[in-house]
Amino acid sequence: MGMLPVRRRIPSAAAVVLATATAALATTGASVPAAASQAGGGVKPTVVLVHGAFADASGWNAVAERLLDRGYPVVAPPNPLRGLSNDATYVASVLKSIKGPIVLAGHSYGGAVITQAAAGNPNVKALVYVSAFMPDVGESPAGLSTKFTGSELGPALNPVPYTDATGSGVDLYIKTDKFHSVFGADLPESQTRLMAVEQRPVTQAGFAEKATAAAWKTIPSWFIVSKQDKAIAPDLERFEARRANSRTVEIDSSHVSMMSHPDVVTRQIRDAADRTGTGGKPAALADTGSRTRQLAAAGAVAAILVATGTTLTLTTRRRGRMTP
Repeated sequence: MGMLPVRRRIPSAAAVVLATATAALATTGASVPAAASQAGGGVKPTVVLVHGAFADASGWNAVAERLLDRGYPVVAPPNPLRGLSNDATYVASVLKSIKGPIVLAGHSYGGAVITQAAAGNPNVKALVYVSAFMPDVGESPAGLSTKFTGSELGPALNPVPYTDATGSGVDLYIKTDKFHSVFGADLPESQTRLMAVEQRPVTQAGFAEKATAAAWKTIPSWFIVSKQDKAIAPDLERFEARRANSRTVEIDSSHVSMMSHPDVVTRQIRDAADRTGTGGKPAALADTGSRTRQLAAAGAVAAILVATGTTLTLTTRRRGRMTP
């Protein structure tokens, strides 16, 4: 579990400086310095949750609820499931609409989508893979599925031809009598029966589409391996996590670990936020040399006040060890 934010005592004079500087900057239209804006506990990242095939965003409900209770902004967009390039382009457009840092999580096929969607977006600070595909450039979810044994998804698929305004193709569903055992064996059968009825298919061509970017090569990643997964082989998940040097936990879970083990998934997401400096901690004061940073920040704020015509004398004195 991520560490709770460390609150540092700021001398009262410094507090006056911060408050006055903020007011002055507001009247001049300038932006508040990062040290001032984060001194009260920091800005939490927006957590974006991307679902996979045969599912919708409601699969993230338990995780989203826990994150919201912790004060994280959450977005769980619909994954079109029409093809890797199409889906990644759509999710990338959602990411571009979000201001500030992002922790991006993907389940199952959604892992392949975030791998491509996050590429080139500097706001994405961490990637969290939940029982997921994590392709390299030139790899597809379908191709990765053949690398290791342990998945029972292939024989359980039901291909259904479709036609829409863009043309025709084949949609892949999980057979309803196989859905519980393959997709969510540790959920109540009454729940998976409804999930099977309401499942959203992925296109066969899209599932075989190869990734053109691999964001995990440049963005820190976390991985949750589901040891009882029958949709994606656990050994494939381990291989992907090792290859990406992901921070990894393994749990006794079916494919839908975010539903059966939401506390574990939430902790990994929060750990990703904390370790990338976006978990609500005052990043500007996070280092052990915080005394020097406080004085530097105070000097910078004083300079701002002088620039706006305000004279300020700031006196600080050492307060001993900083306490939580």
